[in-house]
Formats: sequence, C-alpha cells, structure tokens
Amino acid sequence: MLKVAVIGVGHLGRHHARILSEINSVELVAVVDPNEQQGQTIATACNTQWRAELDGLEHQLDLAVIAVPTVLHEKCAIPLLEAKVACLIEKPMALDPETCQRIIDCAEANHTFVAVGHVERFNPAVKRAIALGIEARFIEAHRLAPYSFRSTDVGVVLDLMIHDIDLANAWTQSKVVAVDAVGGATFSPSEDIASARIRYENGAVANLTASRLSLKPMRRFRVFGPDSYLSVDSQDKYALLVKKSDNFSPQLIAEIMQSDNPQAEFGKLLDIEELHLDDDEPLRAELTEFIAAVQGQPSTVVTGHEGMHAVTVAHQVMKALDECQWS
Repeated sequence: MLKVAVIGVGHLGRHHARILSEINSVELVAVVDPNEQQGQTIATACNTQWRAELDGLEHQLDLAVIAVPTVLHEKCAIPLLEAKVACLIEKPMALDPETCQRIIDCAEANHTFVAVGHVERFNPAVKRAIALGIEARFIEAHRLAPYSFRSTDVGVVLDLMIHDIDLANAWTQSKVVAVDAVGGATFSPSEDIASARIRYENGAVANLTASRLSLKPMRRFRVFGPDSYLSVDSQDKYALLVKKSDNFSPQLIAEIMQSDNPQAEFGKLLDIEELHLDDDEPLRAELTEFIAAVQGQPSTVVTGHEGMHAVTVAHQVMKALDECQWS
C-alpha cells in the first residue's frame, strides 16, 4: 500500500485528503498544514494525523499532493522529490516557467515522477469528447468568479485561465504561434480580468476569458470541430455533445429541405449526447490516474512538462496584457 500525505489542506487540499482517505490502494498517513485548527479538523475527518510541517515525514512517503499557495510550490516540492517522493502539484505548477523547470530537473535527477493538478482534463465530458477524436478548430471558454479574497498571490491568468490554457494545449497538440490579450488589475496587484486570443500552428484558435470580478460564477468551455461540437457547463454540471449523425448525407439534407417543416427535421442530421457531471468525479479520477502513474501503469495524469507548457503560455498571455496598456 502506497503511503501518501497532503501538503496544504485549505480550499482544495481538504478534498484531496478526503478522497485519498477513501481510496483503498493508498494510506493517508498525514495532512500537513501550519494552521493547527484547520489541519486537526481535516485530519480527524480523514482518520489520519496532522503535522505543522514535513519535519522528516518525506522519508516515510511514496507520494504526496501539494496544495499550498503557488508561491510555495517549489519550496514544498524540492525536499519531497529529493527524497524520491512522487508529487502531484496543484495548478499552476509554479509562478513562472523557470521555476517549473527547476522542479522538473529535480524530479528527473532523482528519478521521481512529478504531475500537475489540471483537474479539468478529467471532466467526464472532456474525456468523452477526446476519446471520440473531436478535432478542435475553435475553442471558446469563459471562466468567471466573484472576488474570493484567496489565491491573490497570482493573477487571474494563473489562477483561473490556466485551466482553459491547459485544455486548449492538450486538445490542439500544437505550438502557440501568436497571443493577443486585453485586461488588467482592478482590486489586486495583478490582473483580475483577462481575455486572450491564442493561435496555434495547426490553425486552431482559442478565445479564453477569465475574471474574478463577476457577480455570478460561470465555467463554460466549448469546442467546435469540422463535424462536431462540445459544450461543457461545469457550473451547472451539464454537458452537450453534438456531432453529425451516421445517417448524414446530401440526400437526407435534400429530403429535409423539401419537407413541410425543415427545422423540425433538422435533428435527423445530428447525434446528441447529454452528460450530467459530478464535481467529485474529476478530482477522484485525477488522483486515481496519479496513483496509477506512480505504480508504473499507463496513465493520463498531466505531466510536469505539460504543466510547464501551460505556465509558459500563461506568461505569453500576461506579456500581451502588459502591452494592452489597461492602466
């Protein structure tokens, strides 16, 4: 049985701890958090121990989940990786590509696996669409939230847009050739709203908008391909997958055009699949895939190199924001 600890049990780390305590193939040996009240509460709920710091715990572990503020990712990851503890680091992997590279170099030097917690990859609708081979030609995403007063150590690009940057990178599997963006700071030292247009070498385009100034939350991700369309609404836990029907043909179109009510017959040209989502499912799937990777099994968990690629593109967006002269 693999021994695991969760480092940081705040907003997201507490869910990692809960799910890991329920997975039979691992033993949650501790949660680590400097906040005693929070740490003890989560430790009790998950039937494990609380520690204020690692203090040698890394030598008892096989894997760890790092869910501390981004600015602390490298500080937490390095001693664990040097002790050959595989790490899942919550997104973004680090504040900048250079720090990501140092983490990757440490993992490789110690022959240890490092992954990044881009949980949107494990959305059931996204997994289903990727499995069907939907080709992304145009991607549109809106990720909006009220001001939360947390994660302000990074701007909205690394806090929220990074989810959709990673999805766009994964879907296109192509090099970024151009980035244009507008946005800036309102409440925070860094940007609170951003809208980016990312062009890929294969011709795909992604329009991504992120804001932490909205009155109501919104998490929508849409992919348009030559013969299919995916719409995911993570906020309402609903997804719609639409593609050409197997019966699609010019002859069928001609027949529908000649009918008394063509619009009513339009559905004959389409296969429509509705999916209902469970918030718990993507995070559980991500942790299961991380454990599989540590065990040497085939896995779809996001690698350190993929996490660094997302941070690199995020910095391209932030550079474009600097040039838009918002302030």
